[in-house]
Amino acid sequence: MAGRIPRAFIDELLARTDIVEVIGSRVPLKKAGREWKANCPFHGEKTPSFTVSQAKQFYHCFGCGAHGTALSFLMEHDRVGFPEAVEDLASRAGLEVPREGGAADPRDRLQDDLFALNASADAHFREALKESERAKEYLKKRGLTGETAARYHLGYAPPGWDGILKAFGATDAGRQALATVGLVIERNPEQQKSQGQGFYDRFRDRVMFPIRDSRGRVVGFGGRVIDAGEPKYLNSPETPLFHKGRELYGLYEARQQLRSIARLLVVEGYMDVVRLAQSGIHYAVATLGTATTPEHLNRMLRVTQDIVFCFDGDRAGRQAAWRALETCLPEAKQGRQLKFLLLPEGHDPDTLVAEEGREAFEARLDSALPLSEYLVSHLAAEVDLGSIDGRARLAELARPLMARIPEGVFRELLLDRLAREVRMPAPRLAELFALGPGGAPSAAAPARPARRPPGTGRGSLVSQAIARVLQFPAAAAAIKNPESLRMSGERGLEVLAELIENAQSDPHLSPAQLVERWRDRPEHERLEELAAAPLPDFDAAAIGGELKAAVAKLLAEAGPERRLDELIARAETQGLDDDEKRELRELQALKRPPPRR
Repeated sequence: MAGRIPRAFIDELLARTDIVEVIGSRVPLKKAGREWKANCPFHGEKTPSFTVSQAKQFYHCFGCGAHGTALSFLMEHDRVGFPEAVEDLASRAGLEVPREGGAADPRDRLQDDLFALNASADAHFREALKESERAKEYLKKRGLTGETAARYHLGYAPPGWDGILKAFGATDAGRQALATVGLVIERNPEQQKSQGQGFYDRFRDRVMFPIRDSRGRVVGFGGRVIDAGEPKYLNSPETPLFHKGRELYGLYEARQQLRSIARLLVVEGYMDVVRLAQSGIHYAVATLGTATTPEHLNRMLRVTQDIVFCFDGDRAGRQAAWRALETCLPEAKQGRQLKFLLLPEGHDPDTLVAEEGREAFEARLDSALPLSEYLVSHLAAEVDLGSIDGRARLAELARPLMARIPEGVFRELLLDRLAREVRMPAPRLAELFALGPGGAPSAAAPARPARRPPGTGRGSLVSQAIARVLQFPAAAAAIKNPESLRMSGERGLEVLAELIENAQSDPHLSPAQLVERWRDRPEHERLEELAAAPLPDFDAAAIGGELKAAVAKLLAEAGPERRLDELIARAETQGLDDDEKRELRELQALKRPPPRR
């Protein structure tokens, strides 16, 4: 097996790469001020919203949200893996890609080991399926062929409590690794009293569906019971590799099968995805036992602007559809087709496509309700439109939903549609809704329960600080004690600390080089988003001042007492600058008891 590509080589490669040349070789770019623009290659558009920053060595599409470095672009555009993208850039730069054996970061080696363990478990389950007549017969009854099972790597976890343990858990380290990826469970204290200490298999007597990431690596598993039993579907837990609010089952397979994905169909189950694919509908994906999240939606919009949410027609299906609609509202804008299809009672996509075939099923998709119509019809069903009270109630139900939709043509047209139902002029309804720019209620809006607005609050402050480090790595020099951020134990502050340390270790790092150091880690996608976000056009010194103030505030909020002790210790050993002296005085004033009256 080829060794890991050294991190230092990736830094050098990106330093020698001009992202404008790389993207320009595949997409016609035009100069626009300090940046370059084009029609986005990842979604259909007539007005260019795809920008390439030579300074950041980053691309970003304001239409679909695609973003990343030159390596990310090659992986996304050419549909290749990370090693292939590196080879492409290296050949352009006239470099030989080196490989290393054991010099990788320990965390990287651990992640590689976990991926390798999942791959071995995947092979183990597939082999078990070949040997189980009962499991094969079940799949045949569900209408699946051997070719489909092979394409989706379907497998089988036999009955018994220690199948995976026997195969891969011969040592303590092996058992701990199995627990880390969620394939086994450690017995709780009550179980230990009756059954003894140790672990047992999570998946037993289930058809196994491996969940693969964008590079085809197995990050987790879903298991479906063959006979009656609960839960019907069992998923891997959250692990260092698997985050169910981010992954979509079937997306990797869809992108492998289709050169261009015109639309995505979102369904509820693994079997729905597989059965639809066998019927020739290769663009179905499933969320993993959870409601559609903003991360799910963002990933899908990077692939296509046409998404159909398909749910069972029962009460649970209708509730799931409405939750998906609420998630979609902040992304509802012109150019995007977000639709909803509720199937006949008693049917799911798996059974319906088997009964009526591909053409009839796709005809249903073509007639799915657009988001606007589904929103209006759903709310109208809850009121009496024949009465003034009912129409007023409809307006009140729609108000908070309209406030979440971005300003633009789509919101104006939806407002017109609501106005017809309420039977009042659209401009007057807009006044009553008091919609300001960006979809938020204006200052004239009636008082409503206070809610922390976007862009404020602790989580946002951490994101803003991270964005400044990513986009202006040289600004990290302003932070003297990044290790203090780790003391809070908050993951966001730990990431910020590590980014600052990365940037301080090499003052010449570009934003692209800094982000690439986090590839293959769970935070990478979010860091790419923050690196692409627009920031004020300041120099590194000004950004450094902002970053320093943000870090001081975060440390104070994380624990004023600990921060006070730290500043006192620093004052005694190495001295404080003016800002830190002022911060020390403020913290001491907070600690001082109030004067007696």
